[in-house]
Amino acid sequence: MKAEKKVIGELTKCYSLTQIHMDGKDYVACAAEKEDPCYLYDLEGNFVEKLWDGPGGVMTMVQYPCADKTVLMATWKFYSPNNGGDAKIVYYVRENGVWNMHVLCSLPFVHRFGVLERNGVRYLIACTLKSAHAFKNDWTCPGRIWVAELPEDLTVFGEEHPLELTALVSGLYRNHGFCKTVVDGVETALVGTDNGIYKVVPPEEKGGEWKADLLLETPASDMLYEDFDGDGKRELLVLSPFHGDTLSVYHLGENGYEKVWEAHEKMPFLHAIYACTFNGKMYGIIGNRENQKELIAVSYDNGGYVEEVLDEGAGPANVMYFRNGDEDKLIAANRETNEIAMYTLH
Repeated sequence: MKAEKKVIGELTKCYSLTQIHMDGKDYVACAAEKEDPCYLYDLEGNFVEKLWDGPGGVMTMVQYPCADKTVLMATWKFYSPNNGGDAKIVYYVRENGVWNMHVLCSLPFVHRFGVLERNGVRYLIACTLKSAHAFKNDWTCPGRIWVAELPEDLTVFGEEHPLELTALVSGLYRNHGFCKTVVDGVETALVGTDNGIYKVVPPEEKGGEWKADLLLETPASDMLYEDFDGDGKRELLVLSPFHGDTLSVYHLGENGYEKVWEAHEKMPFLHAIYACTFNGKMYGIIGNRENQKELIAVSYDNGGYVEEVLDEGAGPANVMYFRNGDEDKLIAANRETNEIAMYTLH
């Protein structure tokens, strides 16, 4: 895999990425970690509009499916692990060309969230990095996995009438990692913590029980859950520990998940992570934010895992894959260089 790079924008401490479908077209949005704007681009990399000026603190953005309006959910005012006590989940509704913000719920230190749908019912799963702190780098108060059932129309919620959430799993330290996938036809979330990696499945029917199973006890900053080697079983590609430097793959064996590969070189501050299929092969796209600040592709080939460097010196916080016509693309929020970059894959 090779990547042809084009810098499409500049945004101080750019961080969060998502794809938006609006007025029959697809776009990509990039928001900032600190008190900076959110920008929208078309799939060619052309600037379209500014969605909002601030306040930023956007760790996650997700479009909420809605038939008659464009709704974008986002975290709000999570500026860092030491400055996230005022964080909320909000939603923006595009009305007459303006993105108007509404509060869904207050949730201190919410870092990642997603929307899962099963049998026609939508659910929110939200993860708090911790629950409180008394001083800088205080990790003594663990976070949780929170869940809630969602209505078809989010606009019934606001600051005076917030969504109520239920704690599903508590006692989770450095609850940082999150990925959404489909397992046996069911939308599923994986959550990465110092306690390990949890697989979270929504209820089979409205009002039913959630399932949360611990797949791996290894501390994980983030992970992917895909079949990389083509044997019909999903591997765990893991970044560890929290904001760590070790990239590994775990394979499901008779005694659970066992490490089968570890990258020879350490990659300090591993952070960006995304799974994609390119030319019929599953890849993990990985980036780190210190030292070489690389963006790499990891795949299984000829009986082993291989790494290919796509870019270096940029420092991606997040990366996302999409297709534009017959082209395979990546967009990266290169936080350490303040650049929003689009890559064409060859």
